[in-house]
Formats: sequence, structure tokens, C-alpha cells
Amino acid sequence: MLDKTLSPASFEQRLYEGWEAAGKFGAHPDSTAAPFTIMIPPPNVTGSLHIGHALTFTIQDTLIRWRRMQGRDALWQPGTDHAGIATQMVVERLLAGQGVQRREIGREKFLEHVWAWKGESGGSITRQLRRLGASLDWPRERFTMDEGLSQAVREVFVTLHEQGLIYRDRRLVNWDPKFQTAISDLEVESRDVKGSLWHLRYPVEGEPGRFIVVATTRPETMLGDTAIAVHPEDERFRDLIGKFAILPLVGRRIPIVADEYSDPEKGSGAVKITPAHDFNDFAVGKRHNLAMPSVLDADGAVMLAEIEGDLTAIEGVADPAFVRGLLGQDRFAARKAIVAELERLELVEQIEPHSHAVPHGDRSGVPIEPRLTLQWYCDAATLAKPAIEAVETGKTEFVPKHFENIFFSWMRDIQPWCISRQLWWGHQIPAWYAPDGSVFVARTEEEALAQARQKLGADVTLTRDEDVLDTWFSSALWPFSTLGWPNKTAELEKYYPGDVLVTGWDIIFFWVARMMMMGIHFMGDVPFKTVYIHGLVRDEKGQKMSKSKGNVIDPLELVDSFGADALRFAIASLATPGRDVKLGRKRVEDFRSFGTKIWNAARFCEMNGIGPDAGFDPAKVRTPLARWILDASNTAIAEANAALEAYRMDDYASACYRFVWNSFCDWFLEFAKPALNGPDSAEKAEVKGAAQYVLGTILKLLHPVMPYLTEELWDRFGYGPECSLIGESWPTPVAIEGAAEARAELDWLVSLISAVRGVRAEMNVPPSITVPLLLQGASPETLARGARWIDAIRRLGRATEFRALAEGEAPKGAQLVVGEATILLPLADVIDLGAERARLGKERDKALAEAAKVEQKLANADFVARAKPEVVEENRERLTGYQAEVARLEAALARIAG
Repeated sequence: MLDKTLSPASFEQRLYEGWEAAGKFGAHPDSTAAPFTIMIPPPNVTGSLHIGHALTFTIQDTLIRWRRMQGRDALWQPGTDHAGIATQMVVERLLAGQGVQRREIGREKFLEHVWAWKGESGGSITRQLRRLGASLDWPRERFTMDEGLSQAVREVFVTLHEQGLIYRDRRLVNWDPKFQTAISDLEVESRDVKGSLWHLRYPVEGEPGRFIVVATTRPETMLGDTAIAVHPEDERFRDLIGKFAILPLVGRRIPIVADEYSDPEKGSGAVKITPAHDFNDFAVGKRHNLAMPSVLDADGAVMLAEIEGDLTAIEGVADPAFVRGLLGQDRFAARKAIVAELERLELVEQIEPHSHAVPHGDRSGVPIEPRLTLQWYCDAATLAKPAIEAVETGKTEFVPKHFENIFFSWMRDIQPWCISRQLWWGHQIPAWYAPDGSVFVARTEEEALAQARQKLGADVTLTRDEDVLDTWFSSALWPFSTLGWPNKTAELEKYYPGDVLVTGWDIIFFWVARMMMMGIHFMGDVPFKTVYIHGLVRDEKGQKMSKSKGNVIDPLELVDSFGADALRFAIASLATPGRDVKLGRKRVEDFRSFGTKIWNAARFCEMNGIGPDAGFDPAKVRTPLARWILDASNTAIAEANAALEAYRMDDYASACYRFVWNSFCDWFLEFAKPALNGPDSAEKAEVKGAAQYVLGTILKLLHPVMPYLTEELWDRFGYGPECSLIGESWPTPVAIEGAAEARAELDWLVSLISAVRGVRAEMNVPPSITVPLLLQGASPETLARGARWIDAIRRLGRATEFRALAEGEAPKGAQLVVGEATILLPLADVIDLGAERARLGKERDKALAEAAKVEQKLANADFVARAKPEVVEENRERLTGYQAEVARLEAALARIAG
């Protein structure tokens, strides 16, 4: 017998361990079944499960379980990413707590500590994914630093270098002064900072007393200025184009150039150009062939080596002694000193408060410094062309389709990809340097030595490049490296390309695009046929979750409180493609109630002697009730399939919810009670058979999204042995004779009782009071239906009788229309109709007033422009709610208008 109350904690761990031990998640490369492949977006080895993970893994697990039940050979490839900078930071922090510094112990010892940490603590997220119910093929788990994937990384690097697609270049990078490394755009976050805009006077050469004023937020970089740019059509500066200005403090002559980068509407209209310390300035420097001296070192402190030769003493403008005094000063200390000196020299025109976005390292928290360094680059533009074509021709499709535009906008203007990082943890770049500076790229040091011997004619000592590869480089190979590439394996042959990639829009550039570039280049085919893009998880008000707001949701806490199935179903129900998911604790709690509803329905069946019946044939049912629920089951199966095929998790959840809660629990089981409580009969046997058949269908339909509850009920109810539902076949519709007639009759009955209940609720009629249902204009078939279902109408509609209105009979009450018939509920003797009209009118007027207030707010263009998007959206939702309430109350008033 099923327990009285649903307790997910009593079975979740047992079931998961049972599935895993029985190998239920495994793919079978030697089977003849058609493959279905999802590659996990590998979470960071440092990570722990957050609500974003819960979203993407719920979607993936729902898809993989559905396809597995359909008979596909499903591979959900697990693994984790080594997360270069994040892992190095974690281990450095641990060592610092022991009084140990990374550089003191050296690279080899440090990496020993990292591997030790990985062995002890690096698998927490995979354990947490199990709690969510994720059915990954765990024996195939890969790690981006394991030997097989490392071999793939070396092979790709060397091959691309041989093809001229990987090279070294001196360009600007995002430099993190705290971690002393280049970082990717994804590791940079913009923060609004209240600062100043300094308007500085640069003397015009040969024109005493004339200055050109530039506006800057970074006076400390002016030591590296090599030009001033003005817009070619800006009349204020037309006569200065081609002339020179004198760089204050330094004394260097710098040209005044015409470039459309300068915006006449911003600042002073003239901008200083510091190519080594600003990405836009770097592009201007390239266009005008400007010098690019660096004036800030790796720590963000002033360095003078590259401008020492330019320092020139000019009375009232430049003092080499002052500049030399800045050597080694932190950039922000240098800023203060420079501004003070410029003010002393009366070269500051004005200082205005200025708020602007400043890029910060997302982990270090310090402002990022654009820095000119020698790094390894990948020719992304060449690799991007086939990937662009693949999306243009539909070989890979984005869902929703509009995300293709984000993909195209970036790919068609793609820049060289900086792939080197100044870290110790990661794939060390397979390049070796000879004493004369020659570079040898090879798969092994032995190969590099052989190359050096051939080129230099003698054995030399080689030094390996100390840098490691960008984490995204190895994860770009994920769809094929995890399957054994560069070796030819059965897995590679069967599971590449994958079917669908499930991910967020924010890594389309960093991961999706790069997997496509590498997959097409090395495998000759796209890595996945569909890219399903989901939104972000926000709180129930639509606000981004953050610790500072205190609105972060811990998915494991929700699992502890409500069970994994409730969380999964809540997520699925809200997962409209491309839209953010508004999730709150209340949502999850509500869907625990859905699980309880299913549990109680199963207990009701059990208590009424309903159990698995292998001999039941749904095609042979004769009673309208059994035919109706089997037909409704067919509809639910069709809707679920269509939704999952279209990646509409919300529609799938909605179809299941409507069918289970409404059709099966609220109506079928209620309509079935008289037969179940009556003597044994053919009708009773048929109702019981249909109940067990449909309950089994429900468990199958819901299994992909609610695996634990459905498996527990399947096993305990006796449909199969323990942990067997996961391997059952997905339900298919069955032919039901007379389905249309049964549907018409029972849908009419549901509509009738629902309408009557609605009117009674609107009029505040107590449940204890029963009234007749009097019909006008009813067809003989409607009256016959009422006679056939009079017991249900009396019991569920709280009715004394169901009959045609007698001639001359005109009782006062509420009217409603069902089908062709007008139905009167004579309520005059039951409630005060006048008082009820007054109450409804008062409620309607209140709703109208509230709607008007919100309408007025939304009509204010200033409010819509200034308010946060989630606040505007919340007000629009409130307006829709008030308008619906007004419509409901006006309909209720119309029913008792007479």
C-alpha cells in the first residue's frame, strides 16, 4: 500500500542509485538503434549547482529520457571543464591559508596541489547533478585535462599552426593585473563607476597660446599618447588636421589626425589616442601607423622604458624629472599625481563628474587593463566562414531562430582569438623556443628537438612556452574529443554529430561558435544539428539574481524542501524558448502539490482495487467515460510529442498538467466513483481497466520531467520491477471506437458542471444549498444527456434536478449558456440578488479604478523609459489581471441583470 503522504526524500536517492547501478543511463555504440546525442555543457570543476544549472540540466534530462523511451540509443555525455583561472584561484587561496605562495613552490609542485584538490573536491557538482536526477552516462565522464582530451588539444594546436591558422602576434588583450594574465571577454564584467571626465589642454606646436582640448577618463595613460584624433568634418579642428600638438608632461610631438572614431558630440570633440592602452585607440593607431608605447606594466604600475627617449623638458609643459618620479607608481596613484601636476601647469580646462562603465575581472574584481602583449592567436575569421554557412543553409538551426542574428553579428565581424593565458593550470602550449628565439611547435618535446636539429644543424636546449591555452580552446573540441578523437572510435562514428546543444545565449560567441568552427574544420560536419537557447533564471519579479539583492535561490535547498520533481516541473513549465524564467519558491511549492495530486490519485486507485491489468484492451472499451479518458490520453500524448519535438518545455508541462489534474483527477475519477462504489459489472471492470491503463500512461508521459515520483509509483503500483519505468516505451495513441461521441458527451458534462460551479462561486452560494437547473431551448439530446448523468450533475453541480423550464415558469436567478441551451439557476429564494448585484458592482468598480491607475502609469513615457524592465513588465501583467477581473465581474452582473 502506498504511504499516506508523498515524501520524495524517502525514495529519490534509492531510485537514482538503482538506475545508475543497473546501467540505465548508458549508451550502446554496438546497438542498431538510431542515436540521439546531447553533449553536456561541461560545468567548471570548481563549481557547485546553481539555479542556472538546474534549468539547463532539467531541459537536457527531459529530452534525453524522452528519446531513450522512444527507443533511441541516447548518449548524454558527461564531464567537467578544468576552468583554468577559477581553479588556479581556488588552489592559490587554499595555499595562502597555509602560508604558501605559488611562485615560491614552483610550477610542478603547484600543479601537484591542483591535481590533489581536484581529486578531493573537484567532483562536487557531479554529485549534485545526481540529486537533480540527471541521467548522464557517468562511466563515460571526461575532464578537459584528462590524457585523451589533452592529446586532442595538442593535435588541434599543432595542426592549426601547420595550416597557418595559429600564430603569434602583438595585440591588445584584456589584462587582469591581479591574476597577471590575459582573460577572455566572458571573464570581463562592466561595472558602472562614478568618476571624472578631465578636459586637458595640449599645446599646438608652433602656435603659442593655442591649445587643443581633449577629454579623458584616464589621465594616467596620457604618457603613452601618440596622436590626437578629430572628426574629419568637425569645423572646429579642420585647420589643425595634419599639425602637431605637444604632449604635456612628456614633451613628445604627436600628430593631429582626422578619424571618424572621434565623436564631435562627446566630450571636447577631440580624443587622445593611446594605442597600447585602449582597444579603440589601437584600431586608430593601426589605421594611422602610429607608435604604440606601453606605459603601464603587468601590475598596472607606471613603466617608462618605452618612452624614456621621448622625455623632453619644455617650460610650463613638460618636466622629465616629474615623469621619472612616477616610475613604479600604481595606475590610480599616478592618476592623482598627473592631474595635480597638470593643474599646477594650468593645463586642466575643466573637470566634470562622469559615470561610465569600467571593465572589471569577474573573479579578481579589479579594473581590467587593455595591454599590448605578445600572445598566441587563432585565425577565427577563416574558421568562422564554414560555421556561418552551416547556419545560413540550415545544417545547424537555432531555437528560437532569432538567436541566429546574434550568432551572425559576431561571426561576421570576428576578431583574432587570443588563445594563450599566463597561468600554470591548463594545457601548456606545445611550443618550444631555441636560444636564438626560433619557435618550434610540436606534439612532443622530442618532435620539437628534431625540428630544431633540422633547422639549426645542431642539438640545442629548448625552453617550453610557459603559457597555457584559453579554457575555451579545449572546450571547443568537446563534441568530438570526448568521443575519442583523434582516434577513430565506434563512439565517434555513431554519436557525432550530436542532435541538440542546450545552452544559454550568453555563450553563443564563446562556446557554441567555437565548437562549430572546430567541429567543421576537424570532423567535416557540424557538431550539432540544433542549438536550443534558453533564457536566464530570474526571481519571481523578473529581477536578476544576486547575493547583494538576497534573491539567490539554492536549487538543492528547494530539492530538500519540495523534492527534485517539483523543481524540475516548475522549471519546465516556465521554460519558454528564449525567454527568461521567473522562478520563486512559491512556484516550486505549487508543483509539489501537483506531485501530491498524482500520488493521491494513485492511492485512490489502489484503495478501489485498481491495479495493472495486462489483459486490458483499450480498443474494446464501450462506455462513454472510458472512451473519453482514453481519447483525452491520446490527445495528451500527441500534445506532449509535438511540444518536445519543438523544444517547448512549457507546452509539454502544460499539456501534462491539464490532462493529469483536470481530465484524470478532477473529472474522470469523480465521474468513476459511482461505478467503483457499485456492484461488480461490465461498466465497473471497464472503468477500472481504463483507470490503470491511463495512470500508466500518465507515469510514462511525466517520467522525463518528473523521474523520481513516476518511477516510484510505477514500481510500487506493480507496473514493473524496481527501476524499470526508465526503460519503458514512450506511450503511443490507441484507436478508440466512438471517441468523437464520447468526447462530445463528456466535454458537455464537464462544461455544464464547470459553468454551474463558476456561477455559484461568483454568487457566493454556500455548498450546502442545492438548486434545480432549469433549461430553455435545450435539444432532446441535451435533456437525454442530463438524464444519463443526473447522479454526477446532482453530486458535482449541487443540483436538485435537471429539466426543461415549464411553460409560464419564470423564476429569478442567474443565467448561463452551455451549448444551445440557456440554463437558469433560481437563486432569488437562496441569496439576496440585489445585494449580490451591489457587491459585484462594487468589486468591478474597484478593479476598474486599479486598472486605470496602472494604465496611467504605463502611459507615462518617462516611467516606461526610466523604470527597470522587470518593473514595467510587472505593471503590464497587473493591468492584464485587472482587465480580466473586470470582464469576469461584468459577465457575472450580466447573468443576474434582470
